Amino acid sequence: MPLTMVKEGEERLIRKISGKAEIKKFLESLGFVVGGTVTVINEIAGNVIVNVKNSRVAISREMACRILV
Repeated sequence: MPLTMVKEGEERLIRKISGKAEIKKFLESLGFVVGGTVTVINEIAGNVIVNVKNSRVAISREMACRILV
């Protein structure tokens, strides 16, 4: 399921990242790697705030849809 469907406070394992190579590389540079964990902190105005590798990151809903957990 996409990251956008995860409830606030839930920690999930990243299973797949879809999209073009440049999108995958961008998300990987932010810390989103297959096998890593991600916790949804909040969703504000279409942006999803997550905790990944002990850092808080805000990504657009479109990008969050590409991260499958």
